[in-house]
Amino acid sequence: MDEKFHEQAAAAEERARASGVAAAQRAAAGTGQSDCDDCGEPIAAARRIAYPAALRCWWCQTAHESTQRGLAR
Repeated sequence: MDEKFHEQAAAAEERARASGVAAAQRAAAGTGQSDCDDCGEPIAAARRIAYPAALRCWWCQTAHESTQRGLAR
């Protein structure tokens, strides 16, 4: 494999790591975000009030949990 491929892969990995660290910091601080990580749509105000650390809208969180349950089997 060539050097450019490795550079691109390293850059993608660093972006993913930085995004994960930022999400963990928001979750630890109890602050979520206004838009869903998965679909990009706004997270409903009621959800943000009920769960301030929310990173996904209700629909995407439900789908995420369903997927996780399927993987745990």
